[in-house]
Amino acid sequence: MDSREALASFVRSLHRDHADNAASWANADLGHFLEALAAWIDDGAGWYRNAGHDLPDSGDWAFFARALSAATVYE
Repeated sequence: MDSREALASFVRSLHRDHADNAASWANADLGHFLEALAAWIDDGAGWYRNAGHDLPDSGDWAFFARALSAATVYE
């Protein structure tokens, strides 16, 4: 992910995939999705380690948190 626009495009592709294939998602409803997202964030360093990568230290965690929070009210 190299830009804000690329992230928005990726999120839109997830939305389309959910609309077309929700039954194939293990976490198809919002509550389960958010719980899984939090769990993965907690264990993200382990995923990176197991994949042979370093957890990026340049991620803008505050931007992502603001985006998630804003999506609860943004139309």
